[in-house]
Amino acid sequence: MIRLQAIPVTLDAAAGEDSPRTITGVAVPWDVTATVSDGTKVSFLRGAFDIEAKNPKLLENHDSTQLRGVVTELADAEEGLLFTAKFAKTRASDDAIELVKAGAYDSVSVGAIPLKFTMAKDGTMVVSSASLEEISLVASPAFKDAVITEIAASEPEEEATETPNNDISEEETMSQENPVEASQPDVIQTPLFATAKREFKMPSAGEWISAQMQGGAIAAEFNARLRAAAPDVTTADLDGILPLPIVQPIYSGIQGLRPVVDAIGSRPMPQSGKVFIVPKITTHTSIGGPQTQNTTITAGQYVVDDIQITKDIYGGYVEVSEASIDWSSPEVLNGLLEDMGKKYALATDNAAADALLAGTSQTTGNVATTDPADWIAKVYACATTILSNGYYMPDHLFVSPDVFAQLGQLSDTADRPLFPQVGPMNAFGTMNPGGRDAVVFGLRLVVDTQFAAKTTIVGAAATGAFRCYEQQKGAISLDNPSTLSRTIAFRGYFAPKMIDANQFMKIPQA
Repeated sequence: MIRLQAIPVTLDAAAGEDSPRTITGVAVPWDVTATVSDGTKVSFLRGAFDIEAKNPKLLENHDSTQLRGVVTELADAEEGLLFTAKFAKTRASDDAIELVKAGAYDSVSVGAIPLKFTMAKDGTMVVSSASLEEISLVASPAFKDAVITEIAASEPEEEATETPNNDISEEETMSQENPVEASQPDVIQTPLFATAKREFKMPSAGEWISAQMQGGAIAAEFNARLRAAAPDVTTADLDGILPLPIVQPIYSGIQGLRPVVDAIGSRPMPQSGKVFIVPKITTHTSIGGPQTQNTTITAGQYVVDDIQITKDIYGGYVEVSEASIDWSSPEVLNGLLEDMGKKYALATDNAAADALLAGTSQTTGNVATTDPADWIAKVYACATTILSNGYYMPDHLFVSPDVFAQLGQLSDTADRPLFPQVGPMNAFGTMNPGGRDAVVFGLRLVVDTQFAAKTTIVGAAATGAFRCYEQQKGAISLDNPSTLSRTIAFRGYFAPKMIDANQFMKIPQA
């Protein structure tokens, strides 16, 4: 709030009836910012008023029904716009003169229409041309120490109020002579008077919502007046009416991936029983030859053992209040069930990774992690062992994330990547930091964060030598009337099992 220096209004009234009845003073100070009755901050530049224009009226309190005379002279002075006004010979004017003599009216206020102006960054309307409509005697100016406390101004057209990039934007013209749009009725600009500013009253939430629902010019005018009347209002003052949008989807941060389970495959388990068995041939028949005629052929034996598999239960639950379910948007249950499904996937994949690592008993010697030749030697050693044990060739390479990084950094003697993203004809495979579909040493690479560090397993996964049995039960919901809540659970049965450890082999690290 800027206080303006008080410059008293003087009264020249001679004793005779026909003597001049005039007052003089400063109507508008130059380059002084004041706040008008609607909240707009305004400042007038020197020369803003045409002192040769039609004489403005002299009123009381900006009331056109209280006409008291006419402004007879205007002067553009250093300190501001000077004026001289003459009272008419009426009883009401005599009363006004007496109030001036008594000091009740010691200031004046103007009613003006801005014709040319610019908008400063702080929202101040800097007027370079204006039409002076009237000068009024006032008893209660906005600032007690100011001659002109607040300057009246009508609101500019919407395009003239855009906030510029510089402190002062390029000058825009707003004139009554400009044509209005054909769709608009005739507009008469009414000056807003420099009266003492009324206390701003915030609109209710209902008033704000009602204006926004009507939209168009009504909503635009409401928002403009809200900004003008309360320039110091911040969002902290509008918590009761500002909307709080929620942008979907919900960010999770985890993926419900099961690299080991997906590579091995999930098999259905029987419905009944806590334990079920998988038959396994432990002794194969013998076939001999070539045989001579009329001699006994090779005797053999066929032994089938049973591998017992115990079902394990995996699941979790949460208790959600009925109000949370009813009031949430998007509904809390959708995100909750999705998160439970992801966590179930991670838990069961972790069980599979642990079982695969624990069930792989065969190992090679430690590998030199930065030596491509040693890696090749160890992988072929695994392939040879697996081939001799069961006549199968390996098809998968299971690794932890740290081993994935080691393999990706391997290069030949010419510093060329051993597994380039775009591989030449003689490459050992292809991989990249952002892809799971990789081939290394001719084996499908399976990277799983559930493995312990330094894990490398070469295996013939397609043989069914390692299996995962599963019965997904999904979600279940139970109401709790006593607590007005609902218990949501997600569960399933899962059982990983190493059937034949001869089909897998580890490559350890020091």
